[in-house]
Amino acid sequence: MPIISVDPLERALRIIGGRWRLMLVHFLLDGPRRFSDLEKDVPKISQRMLALDLRRLEQAGIIARKVLNEFPVKIEYRLTGTGLALRPIVTALYEWGEELPDRVSELFGEANCKS
Repeated sequence: MPIISVDPLERALRIIGGRWRLMLVHFLLDGPRRFSDLEKDVPKISQRMLALDLRRLEQAGIIARKVLNEFPVKIEYRLTGTGLALRPIVTALYEWGEELPDRVSELFGEANCKS
């Protein structure tokens, strides 16, 4: 078996790794969303962590932030082309997660995580 460099994988995981980033990408696959929408989509995330993860995803070119010319000011987030390229990965992980037995989820403290 050939030795494969982990550099590209490590680079990708630095961007999309963490507890919430792929979930944020998952919800943004449905289209642009505002900060408050994402807070509702991922109720366990703190405002601080949501803001940090959105900023990191924006810096990585995964999402774009648009300030809407309204009062009060509203900010909308959407996936870029690079972010949209994550669709098959997010879909595959979602489907894989659906197939995991409950006992595996329980090992990681997520009892009854299937919905």
